[in-house]
Amino acid sequence: MATAAEDPHLGSGPDEDSMSLSGSESDSDSILSDDSVLPDYAPEITNGASTLYQACAQNEPVVLRKVLERGVTKEEVMELDINSWNGLMVACCKGFVDIVHGLHNCPFIDINHQDNEGNTALMIASQAGHINTVMYLLNYFPGIDMEVRDCRGFTALIKAAMTGRTDVVAALIMAGADIHAVDSTKGKCARDWALKTGRYETLHRLRRLNLRPKAEQFCEAYVPEWPELKEKVAKALAEKTAREKITQHIKNTFGFRLPHDPQDNGVLDHMVRMTTSIHSPLISTGCRPLCPTSPPEVGKRRLAVPELVKKHPEKDLEENSVCHSNGSVSHIVPTIHSAESVATICCADTERRGSILSLASTKVASSFIPRSMARRNSVFPSGCIPKINVSRPTEATPKKEKKKKRKEKGFLEPPKWKYKEIKDEKKKEKKAEKEKAERDKEKKKEKASKAGKK
Repeated sequence: MATAAEDPHLGSGPDEDSMSLSGSESDSDSILSDDSVLPDYAPEITNGASTLYQACAQNEPVVLRKVLERGVTKEEVMELDINSWNGLMVACCKGFVDIVHGLHNCPFIDINHQDNEGNTALMIASQAGHINTVMYLLNYFPGIDMEVRDCRGFTALIKAAMTGRTDVVAALIMAGADIHAVDSTKGKCARDWALKTGRYETLHRLRRLNLRPKAEQFCEAYVPEWPELKEKVAKALAEKTAREKITQHIKNTFGFRLPHDPQDNGVLDHMVRMTTSIHSPLISTGCRPLCPTSPPEVGKRRLAVPELVKKHPEKDLEENSVCHSNGSVSHIVPTIHSAESVATICCADTERRGSILSLASTKVASSFIPRSMARRNSVFPSGCIPKINVSRPTEATPKKEKKKKRKEKGFLEPPKWKYKEIKDEKKKEKKAEKEKAERDKEKKKEKASKAGKK
């Protein structure tokens, strides 16, 4: 029999204290055998991430920094999984911002690499709704293409719109994404897909961006003053008559204040613009912006920081303010036209033009509604309002005769069931067919008897 000294997995057996407490040995005592003792196995310690892809998938920025410091090859950087995803795409899918931050200086990285379905890292982050990851990709990865399409023809903007990622949609549009790009299967743009999938908050944000396509508070010339403040103060300080005071007091006492959306160019709107401006007295910026003379604008391509460094020398970036590319905004067409222009284009009739102007004065943007839905919706008419001529028929429609009820006091009229009436009609039809068949037989017999006599 093996001992503990010979086999380390057996253990040392029971202690002396336990032997003394147990007293005399008996048949009821447990028998210690070789098979009844299980060895104490130490848990296996798995090795950490050793490659760049493993560091990205396991969210280990320290390991990623060590891997980049020792040097990487193109094959290691572009290591792909079964879905043809590299480490950057995995980090964008899971929202690992530290990993994305560590990869922006990685050599051989392809920011526009597409997987088996044509998705890029920007598409994956946009569809997942990771706004910080999307902002970092747009600002620090040079050469990023926002108009790459997948196998269905969807761009990053369309994917973000159909999934309701409102902040991502705004970031992509202000970075220069084409808002009128359509997919290759359905031919719908980002607005149409947002409406089709019921993303009304995204539609509202798109409408606001069309109304204000430029972020003026990021310019150096922006003055944090409310233009309507002087008028409001003058109106409040003006002397009121006794009648006006009584009227105002009655309104304040018996009036109902219902919740409503903030007004355009109101005090809340001014507060948001003032607090987010460059020269705001309420906040302090951690760094000076590189392009204060070229604020974000709908349809204008924004250059990444490495692209600005390559385009302008370091002295200009440190001392002066540089501008982004002065690319033409040809693909951005204003979708909200004036009411008069729409009316004159649609109709030449003055009376009908007036009706369209009254509809357009409600500030309803018909461009956000696709034509397929606009034809079935009277609130958002598409194009001209047609003339409807109502003509009466020459012959009057026949009236259905009502059955007269029996007016007998003291007696109830038995109910008449439809299925019974149908059943009775079928019986009558069958009875009529039988009688007709019997008549035909009698006629044949008579003809046969006459022929036999002849």
